[in-house]
Amino acid sequence: MQTTFTQDQLNDPATARSNEILRTCVHCGFCTATCPTYQVLGDELDSPRGRIYLIKDMLENARKPDEKTVKHIDRCLSCLACMTTCPSGVHYMHLVDHAREYIEENYDRPLSDRLLRWMLARILPYPMRFRVALLLAKIGAPFAGLMPDPRLRAMLEMAPKVIPPVSRNDDPQSFAPTAPKKKRVALMTGCAQKALNTDINDATIRLLTRMGCEVVVAEGAGCCGALTHHMGKTSESHATAAKNIDAWHREMQGQGLDAIVINTSGCGTTVKDYGHMFKGTDHAEKAAAVSEIAMDISELLMTLDLPKGEKKNLTVAYHAACSLQHGQQIKTHPKDLLKAAGFRIVEPRDSHLCCGSAGTYNLMQPEISKQLKQRKIETLEAKSPDIIAAGNIGCMMQIGSGTDVPIVHTVELLDWATGGPTPPAFGDKIDANGVVNPEGTAKLASDAKLSATKVPLLR
Repeated sequence: MQTTFTQDQLNDPATARSNEILRTCVHCGFCTATCPTYQVLGDELDSPRGRIYLIKDMLENARKPDEKTVKHIDRCLSCLACMTTCPSGVHYMHLVDHAREYIEENYDRPLSDRLLRWMLARILPYPMRFRVALLLAKIGAPFAGLMPDPRLRAMLEMAPKVIPPVSRNDDPQSFAPTAPKKKRVALMTGCAQKALNTDINDATIRLLTRMGCEVVVAEGAGCCGALTHHMGKTSESHATAAKNIDAWHREMQGQGLDAIVINTSGCGTTVKDYGHMFKGTDHAEKAAAVSEIAMDISELLMTLDLPKGEKKNLTVAYHAACSLQHGQQIKTHPKDLLKAAGFRIVEPRDSHLCCGSAGTYNLMQPEISKQLKQRKIETLEAKSPDIIAAGNIGCMMQIGSGTDVPIVHTVELLDWATGGPTPPAFGDKIDANGVVNPEGTAKLASDAKLSATKVPLLR
């Protein structure tokens, strides 16, 4: 694609990067075949190719974003399926992130939009605030149908039936390995995950310590910054990310880290991009060092020689989170690990398509999100699974809100297969021996917490 940016424009690093990306696009249109919003809406401007034209026009002419451009860019999920498909290697992620930042700085959104985005940025990255919001949402849920704004209805409907108790395992501390020590790793405990599902971090700690890892929850680490980053709120997202970089770099310079392990793939995609996000800043060197050792939990587990499991009479439908398969290009590790643990793995049709969660997308674009959710659930249930497994809390909440099939994180199944407790999400549908009870109703057993199987604290 030919571009006509001026030299003054190219002196801005973000514009220079966008120029590089735009010039790699050859208009082939392969991206339209795998774009979920184009599949649903059928509008060229709701495809990556269409959005690229809109972004090019907006940035090249340094013009104030109009309502049409903002609407179509807002509809992008940032699922990054287009990057997997693109034969020219167009780095759409950096381009759309720059466009969102530009829109945030130059577009005057309607008051309702500004308030919603302000509220989400002030609540979701903060676990205790999020917990309070979830409690209020549970109270207001019976009145969701009365809300005139579908986004408000979506916020009330998102509250889980049971809000888990706070897990003290998410506090800054170190957990000693219960087997000969192989690695020292930092666990990113996240933000929304600490409010929505504490079982995931608990299972991760149990499994890693059982496999010979010292697990560190670093003082000062928290939200990865993705939620605000994808809203174009760059200063807020960078401030949050910088805290993580400082916290993990202290550990790297102190007792050392072999990896920073992340069990929420949406966060993992962002942390692995810290090197780019902080290029040219005071944090550049530290950010690049952090990104270099950031790993999804499945990547780390592939290096730890998990024991082979006996064949289980359970069918697991594996949902590939977009941020894992497209954002991080990790496609086989979770399935290989689950197969080795003894589970029968099936995948849904069109597994490359997004479930519609996409960070805050299900709250800001609820109509499109619901269509994608329904499609994803139908293709998963068509495989008649006993369990659905995923590697991202957002996907788990999105899919779990529309199916009775128990949905758990991949690491919960691996923890269970290697001696850990039965995942609480099984409820009374699957017992501790892996026997399916078809008459049972899946429910969150919040009392089956890590307290029953605590890992030793390293003092």
